[in-house]
Amino acid sequence: MRAVIAYEWSFDPFVTIPLALSGVFYIVGIRVLWRRSPAELQGWQAACFAGGWIALFVVLVTPPHEIGRHLFTAHMIEHEVLMAVAAPLLALSRPVVALGSALQARWLERLQVSAQSRWISLPWSWLIRPLNATLLHGAVIWIWHTPRLFDAAVMDPTVHRLQHATFFFTALLFWWALFRGARRHLGAGAIHIAFTMVHTSILGALIALSPRLLYVAQTKDAPAFGLSPLEDQQLGGLIMWVPAGAVYAAAALALVGFWIRAREHATSYAE
Repeated sequence: MRAVIAYEWSFDPFVTIPLALSGVFYIVGIRVLWRRSPAELQGWQAACFAGGWIALFVVLVTPPHEIGRHLFTAHMIEHEVLMAVAAPLLALSRPVVALGSALQARWLERLQVSAQSRWISLPWSWLIRPLNATLLHGAVIWIWHTPRLFDAAVMDPTVHRLQHATFFFTALLFWWALFRGARRHLGAGAIHIAFTMVHTSILGALIALSPRLLYVAQTKDAPAFGLSPLEDQQLGGLIMWVPAGAVYAAAALALVGFWIRAREHATSYAE
């Protein structure tokens, strides 16, 4: 007998309130910036924020989020959108600059003073090193895909929130650190993205090719979607292995292309 799945919208306040506030503050911030200094934040960067914000809204609020609680494949798509679509788009949008501009001067000054304190500046300087951000994000991905933790996230809303938060924020840190460092080290950024592509593809392949069912709780409702639990697991692993790997490969190739162009420009300038 197939389970009956309700395709409902999710209005979890732990998600919708931060999402709404970030959108409002970003819009206010870019209006302030464009009045004061239009060149400080480009239109394409605002478009990146809109794309990343919409991606988050779709996978965390609309019915696909509820489907992800019952179908492993949908849950994997949700995670890949969080980490490989929304996070890089938001990292490119200069969110700190825009959101800071939305604050009153006295609040912005207080935040800047707090950020310069030793207990914040030292951990932050460590986290934004590309290698550290890459390893941290990779560790989070592998840890959460252990069967016991992944199934726990499906069964406990609090664990589920923590899973999504750590996926998204370590991904945001990863992409932000790479894009920030790419101004000087395009080749190194491409290597970090390629490394992430390789290890996530290996994880996806291990899930897709596993001969036994790993995620029992997550796949138990797969028959409601016309799949066996093992087929659901295999398809979800394939999503991480191929389409998500292609996104990382495209990003790495883009950085390599920018690196080649920069070297050619430097060579022609020297001549």
